[in-house]
Amino acid sequence: MSPDDSGRPRKVTGIGALNEDVRILLVEDDPAVLGMSAYALRRERFAVIEASDGVEALRLFKRVRPDVVVLELGIPPPDGFEVLRRIRADDDTPVLVVTAHRDRRRRFRCFRLGADDFVTKPYAFRELALRIRAILRRAQGIRREESFSRLQLGDLRIDPEVNEVEWGPYITRLTPTELRIFHTLVSSAGHVVPTKRLFNRVWGGAGGDENSLRSHICHLRKKLGLAGGLRGSISSVPAVGYVFTTRPAGTRAAPTLAATGAGLEPGGRARLRDRDRDAAAGVHDERRPVALASRIRRRLSLEVGGRTC
Repeated sequence: MSPDDSGRPRKVTGIGALNEDVRILLVEDDPAVLGMSAYALRRERFAVIEASDGVEALRLFKRVRPDVVVLELGIPPPDGFEVLRRIRADDDTPVLVVTAHRDRRRRFRCFRLGADDFVTKPYAFRELALRIRAILRRAQGIRREESFSRLQLGDLRIDPEVNEVEWGPYITRLTPTELRIFHTLVSSAGHVVPTKRLFNRVWGGAGGDENSLRSHICHLRKKLGLAGGLRGSISSVPAVGYVFTTRPAGTRAAPTLAATGAGLEPGGRARLRDRDRDAAAGVHDERRPVALASRIRRRLSLEVGGRTC
């Protein structure tokens, strides 16, 4: 594990199944099983903290705050059921229960107390590692969904439930990936978001690459009218990441928001939320903002070789 500035081990929340920063609290009262399981998990590149009874398990849990707990039910008091209950009362850290008993009622009781998975002895160490990885993937997916909540910055509103961005009177539909990227940038508006953080937030640390991210950023600039900086910008910081900034207060806006290309949905439609604003802008048909935006963008020479990024 890599230390933080205080010299203590640094906990990284993320799947990182091949990363030693993923910490597992292994609770087992049989010394032989504890030693072999810990050895096998360390070979899988996990960081393992060992406990042999309930008291030690709860003490280490509060001190270490592991990413996953592998818990044997038959440990000395407090037993596994009580340890699980106390862990779940504290937070939602994933717990994989291990036991030699095959009693279905014990399994049901574990799940009612909040266990994430259940494995019976004897088990293959490879299966144990795979189950831990599966738990981490599920847990990260849930955290990622929960972390993308509704967000508002001035007249900019992001609604992840419907993948829409409302900016002034216009609504823009984004793809799920585009919305996660934009949500991450807006939540840190004015600050550089490292590329690595974008990968972790959007793709879970895997599946993303520089070219893919660059392409999505390009699409966001076009869809939200951020290419010309009239409403704001998404700027690249070479070798670091990206930063979202809004238009400074007092800066004159474009004649209409449509002129920036904002509010254009993937199908090319622009929607106005307020009929009064339509009338004030002289807009009587939803197709007009699209044509107007196209003409103004050409005049501003934002389109170069068919691209706007």
